[in-house]
Amino acid sequence: MKLDIIAGARPNFMKIAPIIEALEKVKDKIQYRLIHTGQHYDRKMSGSFFEELGIPDPDVNLEVGSGTQAEQTARIMERYEALLLKDMADYCLVVGDVTSTMACSIAAKKLGVHVIHVEGGIRSNDITMPEEINRMVTDAITDIFYTTSEVANENLRKLGHDESKIRYVGNTMIDTLLKNMPRLKQPQVWDALKLQEKGYFVMTLHRPANVDEEAKLKELIDEIVKGAKDLAIVFPVHPRTAKILKQIGIQADNLHMIEPLGYLEFNYLVKHAFAVVTDSGGITEETTVMKVPCMTLRDNTERPETITIGTNELVGTNPKNVAPYMQKLHDGKWKVGEIPHLWDGNTAKRIVADLLTIKDLS
Repeated sequence: MKLDIIAGARPNFMKIAPIIEALEKVKDKIQYRLIHTGQHYDRKMSGSFFEELGIPDPDVNLEVGSGTQAEQTARIMERYEALLLKDMADYCLVVGDVTSTMACSIAAKKLGVHVIHVEGGIRSNDITMPEEINRMVTDAITDIFYTTSEVANENLRKLGHDESKIRYVGNTMIDTLLKNMPRLKQPQVWDALKLQEKGYFVMTLHRPANVDEEAKLKELIDEIVKGAKDLAIVFPVHPRTAKILKQIGIQADNLHMIEPLGYLEFNYLVKHAFAVVTDSGGITEETTVMKVPCMTLRDNTERPETITIGTNELVGTNPKNVAPYMQKLHDGKWKVGEIPHLWDGNTAKRIVADLLTIKDLS
């Protein structure tokens, strides 16, 4: 079997690391090629993750760089197609829901390469999100789904996918988290800000619904600052958000905006935080496993198990919603949560064991 593994953006790297580790043990049976599309090209968003997570250097870097959604999609498809025409693969394994996931799936499928989607079937049902369109398109042409939850399985069944294509294996991002838990690294900001165990918030914001309107972003951050009371808020700022924040000029004594952190440093902060405020999907999975309270500033989520089972709550995007949840945190009334089924650190092993059983899908 000749297998292409696609990675293009920060969330992808966490999901492919354990799969590559498991594939290394069966190199005689599965020949894989790691392809970095270059969708994220900033070192903090890309390069350092390869080093921290022990991912080998990519066999190919498509170097697509920045651009609009359409520009990136077009460049990825064009360059991946050219690669396949030169050296064809049997299977294309994509992960998650970024532009690279959709673009490489389309290019592969049109050339008769079978598509495998790790984290298939998750849905927010909000097509204003680019990621939701990426999921829908990718799943429409996927041959094998490796899923993270029974909710995802049911989503795929409702779309008419045959049960034989759906393999419930767990969450590879949690494989990476559990493996690296002993290696989490205290960042310099810990001492610089005199942080203490469970004595601060971690915040991340990057989605257009929260950061594109300056007045709304200012009101949202003001509510979070007020709700945090005297606790520090550590805010690693996404490059997209940094530009907008500069224009607004937000300042508060307990708000500390810092550069993006590497994987080991960021998750050290999350693990020891009082709570996390975010609009990310992946972080809600990590907080669930680390049993850290999490407030999601979104009106929907593609990861409902983090709410029904885990430590996450869906706060919404209205700044006025923040205060009651903050009060619940300070009152010590936040739910404890449990860890979803199969989020046990062995997902990649299950994926590779299944890959070894795959016969020609044509």
